[in-house]
This record gives sequence, structure tokens and C-alpha cells, in this order.
Amino acid sequence: MRIGTYQLENNVIVAPMAGITDRPFRQLCRRLGAGLAVSEMLSSNPLVWKTEKSMNRMDHSGESGIRAVQIAGADPELMAQAAQFNVSNGAQIIDINMGCPAKKVNKKLAGSALLQFPGLVEEIIDAVVSAVDVPVTLKIRTGWDQDNRNGVEIARIAERYGIASLAVHGRTRACMYKGEAEYATIRDIKRSVSIPVVANGDITSAEKAKQVLDYTGADAIMIGRAAQGRPWIFREIDHYLRTGEHLPVPPIEEVRGILMEHLVNLHAFYGEPMGARIARKHVSWYLQTHDSDGQFRRVFNALDNPQAQIETLEQYFKTLAAN
Repeated sequence: MRIGTYQLENNVIVAPMAGITDRPFRQLCRRLGAGLAVSEMLSSNPLVWKTEKSMNRMDHSGESGIRAVQIAGADPELMAQAAQFNVSNGAQIIDINMGCPAKKVNKKLAGSALLQFPGLVEEIIDAVVSAVDVPVTLKIRTGWDQDNRNGVEIARIAERYGIASLAVHGRTRACMYKGEAEYATIRDIKRSVSIPVVANGDITSAEKAKQVLDYTGADAIMIGRAAQGRPWIFREIDHYLRTGEHLPVPPIEEVRGILMEHLVNLHAFYGEPMGARIARKHVSWYLQTHDSDGQFRRVFNALDNPQAQIETLEQYFKTLAAN
């Protein structure tokens, strides 16, 4: 899998997820087998670039691997400026968001709302590609709703205006995250363009990854929600795609190590009290299968102090290992 001049280590990619794919999470996923990890969505509005949230999202200091930054907006000129700003800040790939279904994004005509306006899609892609000398990628959905699946049309526009790689989530905007992803449109898109196509949506296992790649002919897959609390899914999928064999389920001691590493890095990245607050959702995801009744998570979610979180988790794993 190549994106412009960049050769990926494999074809398993971390999807950009707002509030999730911060630097600690990207680094962890990369260490555990992801070939590329795309940053959280950044607004093209320059008025918010100096806010704490945006500054954190732009932070790639010390990050290994290819730095891919996703930008969102509906104004071609502002999107071009955002691309230039992020390249000057170290971005090696710019990704355009035309897939986010969130209302607060769509009401500004950004994200997947843009799929309703192919002419504006053309203008934005043309402006961004022309503004920077790094590869520009695009993430879309299959269309606006079931009656307007125009993914093939958008893909052809993307190819025509210089997009280096196209990621497609197998749902329309109207679907949000409900129901099941469909891959027929992704297959049609792959057959319609010559640029690399990345399949996304409901890929939760190594077998599913292979099935989707075989069915669609896509060049790579993108994992989002399935990696929450399970960042080792990337090495599992990569290993299976290369060998046809399954890696063993990580033992509880390794899960403890990965979780503690993630926790400490979140505390360091965000500081107090934000690091401890953000850690809660990640810990909840990691422990879903072990803490099925949610009893420990209720205790953990009441903790605001980083050290208290670390000590409480250490004790939890000691108890888990003893049982």
C-alpha cells in the first residue's frame, strides 16, 4: 500500500476518530501493528487553531511513522489554508474529511454533508491538492442516504483532481453507525478508479478483514471502533493477512501492560485533570470483557487523580490474576 511517495509497512490503517486518535493512541496502535494512524479531525477554521483542544490534536512531537492529519470544513480557501498550516506543522499526508456524520459537523456543510454537493467537493479537493506538496487523501461514505449513493461519482472526482488514496466507510450519512456496513458500493468504487481504495466499516476481526478485502478488491482496510480497548487488533489482522494464521489472544498480563502504558501516556499528554478524565472511556473499553457487570468501571470513573487511577488498576489486575 502506497500513498503518494509513502510506502506503508502494511495495509491496516487506524481510522481518524474525534476524541480517540490522539497522539498516545496513535503511537500505541502503530507499536501494535498499524501501518498508518490518522489524526483526529481538525477544523479548517483558523479561529480555533490556538485552542487547547486543537493544539492537542495538532501535537505530533516525537511521533513515529508517517504523520497523517485530517482536516474538515466546507470552504475551499479555508481548507487550503488549513492544509498548508498543518504541513508547516509537520503533516506528511493531509486527509480531507467528507465522511463524518455528526450533526454539529454536517450543519456547517462539512463532513459527509458535502456528498450532496459534488461541485463543492471538486472545489475543495482542487484547492487542497493545489495548496500543498504532500499527498492528499479523502475519506467519504457511500453517499448521503440510501437513495443517493453517489460514492462512485465522488471517487471519480477525487481521482480526477489528484487525491492519492480514498477511504470509504460502507454506510451512508443517514445510516450514521446503525445497521450493518455494505461493501458493494466500495467494490464498485474500486472498480471505477485506479487510485488506492481503503475499505472501512464493521471490520472487527482478522477473518472479516480478509473477507472485505477479497470481496471489494480494496488495497487496504481501516479500523475504527473495533480498536477501542483492543489496539492489538492491528497486529492480529496484519499477521492473519500475511500468514493465514491467528495470533493467540493476548494474556491478561499483556493487556495490563498495554493498558497501563496507555494510561500513563494519557496522563502525561493531557496533564491533570483532563488526562484522568479522558482515560476513563479507554479503561472502560479495555475492561468490557473482564468487568462485564461494570462494577469496577463505576469505581474507576469516580477517580480524578492519575496516581489513584494507576494504583486502583494495578490492584484490579492483581485480583483478576489471583482468580
